[in-house]
Amino acid sequence: MTRVVLSIGSNLGDRLAHLRAVVAALGPRVRAVSGVYSTPPWGGVAQQDYLNAVVVAEDPTLEPGDWLRRGQELEQAADRVREVRWGPRTLDVDIVWAARRHGDEEIVCVSADPTLTLPHPQAHNRAFVLVPWLEVEPDAVLTAAGESHPIREWLAALDSADVDGVRRTELSLGAL
Repeated sequence: MTRVVLSIGSNLGDRLAHLRAVVAALGPRVRAVSGVYSTPPWGGVAQQDYLNAVVVAEDPTLEPGDWLRRGQELEQAADRVREVRWGPRTLDVDIVWAARRHGDEEIVCVSADPTLTLPHPQAHNRAFVLVPWLEVEPDAVLTAAGESHPIREWLAALDSADVDGVRRTELSLGAL
């Protein structure tokens, strides 16, 4: 079985509908969904704020590469255009973390493949990933830059302005 943490975001079109479409498409694979957060754009490109959330999903038949392809299919269905790095987008689906279950043991997937690097190499630097992830998995641990820390600690190490910019909304992606 493979379990993944997906960071989803949108800042073009019907942002909430794009995020809800991800949850709907994953259907019974979804194990947890964070609240919806309004976040400033990241990466220095002028654009409107994003709506972001984290989805935890499981599927006994999918490998990390399969999750990547599924995320890209969802982005394409939302008419995602890749013109400017860190530019505006209808939908972004990032695999932040993945693990395989072998019996009672969960083994974190590690990959240096440039197509799918796991865990996501920048997740520990992004409050818009860590805040919603902390909401749904408060005991989660992330390995980044050769160090493993609870996501709570990674979050505490970020600039407070970045963390404060991640604001919980009243919006919802639906009940499980």
